[in-house]
Amino acid sequence: MSDALHLASPSRVPRRRTAGPVAGGSPADVSEPSAASKPARLESVRLSKSYRKGRVTIPVLRGVDMQVRDGEFLAIIGQSGSGKSTLLHLLGTLDAPDEGEVRCDGQRIDNLPAAKRDQLRNQRIGMIFQFYHLLPEFSALENVLSPLMIASGAWRYFRSRRAHLTKAKELLELVGLGHRLKHKPRELSGGEMQRAAIARALVAGPDVLLADEPTGNLDRSTGQEILKILRTLNRQQGLTIVMVTHDLAIAEQADRVVRLVEGQVQQA
Repeated sequence: MSDALHLASPSRVPRRRTAGPVAGGSPADVSEPSAASKPARLESVRLSKSYRKGRVTIPVLRGVDMQVRDGEFLAIIGQSGSGKSTLLHLLGTLDAPDEGEVRCDGQRIDNLPAAKRDQLRNQRIGMIFQFYHLLPEFSALENVLSPLMIASGAWRYFRSRRAHLTKAKELLELVGLGHRLKHKPRELSGGEMQRAAIARALVAGPDVLLADEPTGNLDRSTGQEILKILRTLNRQQGLTIVMVTHDLAIAEQADRVVRLVEGQVQQA
């Protein structure tokens, strides 16, 4: 798998915006701006969120301010119940805040109509989850193709089917699953399912990848392989990544760590 990642060209993962990736995965030239000097790709502004259980209100996020720079690999860490997954879901517009805003490239996105939010997630914000969420009746290749099917509609999809197939196969090759195209999720290991989920999240060429405990359901060795894929995508493609984890050793492999404690940012 590492060979596939090393040999892959940055052009293999289509993106509408680039952050100055360096071909071959070499470190950025000293003349390149640092992540800290780049504009915010994604940000939360005074985000608050509570849930109700009967008559009891349970506060989860309490005014979170956070910025994710273009091309940055950011880890959000915290204990169970700290609000880290809730924050990621708000950033991905899967849920709505009680107060505050979510912005992408300076534009507010949490208050968009549902259809616009669906389009945003389909085209600009890729997401991967701890439990993969692959469609069990689809092969790995079909799972990767599914966002393109949804975005295009039947007629447009079939008109461009050959190009879509090529793109999906290249992504599966990139994550080390070129030999598993026709296998269904039940025929794949946990690590292979997560690789397929990563390829699916990348197929539309998103600007941001949100990863919710991507190694949480995997053994240490397989988890490190998944992290290596994410790190390579970040370095070679300039892909902005936000990863939630409870494991400090995993979080420290990111560029920067944000710690949530009782729904608030403790340090960034």
